[in-house]
Amino acid sequence: MPGIDTPAPAGSPPGERAHRPPASGGPVKARAENGLGQLWLDRPQALNALTPAMVADLTRHLEQWADDDSVHTVVVRGTTPRAFCAGGDVRLMREEIRAGRLETTMAFFAAEYALDELIATYPKPYVAVLDGVAMGGGLGLSVHGSHRVVTEHSVLAMPETAIGFFPDVGASHFLPRLAPGWGRYLGLTGARTDAVGALRSGLATHHVPRERLDNLIPRLARDGVAALDAAHTPPSDPDPARSAALETVLRTFVTTELADLPTALAALPEADDALAALRAACPASLVITDELLRLGSTDPLRACLDRELATARTVVAGHDFDEGVRCALVERGTRPRWTDDDVHQAAGRSGS
Repeated sequence: MPGIDTPAPAGSPPGERAHRPPASGGPVKARAENGLGQLWLDRPQALNALTPAMVADLTRHLEQWADDDSVHTVVVRGTTPRAFCAGGDVRLMREEIRAGRLETTMAFFAAEYALDELIATYPKPYVAVLDGVAMGGGLGLSVHGSHRVVTEHSVLAMPETAIGFFPDVGASHFLPRLAPGWGRYLGLTGARTDAVGALRSGLATHHVPRERLDNLIPRLARDGVAALDAAHTPPSDPDPARSAALETVLRTFVTTELADLPTALAALPEADDALAALRAACPASLVITDELLRLGSTDPLRACLDRELATARTVVAGHDFDEGVRCALVERGTRPRWTDDDVHQAAGRSGS
């Protein structure tokens, strides 16, 4: 595909043009040059949360570059240091559903999941640079790709159970395939992880300090993804004691049944945060998530996406999603009233 760009300002240092997105365009900006197809998510005020138009633009460029012999590698990143992508715009989804436009939301899910499958089956190296926040749909845009780069500022999470939803975008496929315990831990609790955890779990493949990202782009153009191995710098663990404690928590998530998790975690001094997250999560979301991860552990991605799409239709039309998004994003700080708290009670919510 021909390059989409505007001329670099006069006096720009050599190669600087490749580091910056084009000056014009919408929330997805693109350029194909020097063998690289580059995509920038440029909706900084919303932490690059995905909209239907963004999904359509990303899909269009990726499909064009898949057959373009002049493009050997694709790179996707954000324009703000705050975020790669905070996920789908769930506030917008809630507004559409409350307005009686469920099918509009379902069309968005279908397009987003199709994009995730395109990334997973992409015929060329696909490099996602997860600098800043990468959550929900942001992991769909990255984890399915061949290479995922984190920095010292990366924060990764699948926080859906806290808003009455479930980890989707193919999470029922990729979470069970992480290192033991990580998938259920991240999926059920919505816990955030840094670069160290992202590499240990398998969410990320490389670590490059933020200050070296601009230098990485021309190296990718010249050397392809071999540049990632050369640029990779193992991150230092900021809290080794906390990481060691997390290993104990992860072992609990490997085999413990959902109903027994609160009791098992309550017996571990290291598990206070995980226990609190389970107790705060939507009960129905926990059950749905655990079952999807169980089924997805042996199913191909296509089957997982189909199951997630069917599940999403029911979940987003229900009370818990509306309530969860309201409390998390509309009336921040209010405690959600979930439809059914029996799951927590059965799981020993009051016992510790």
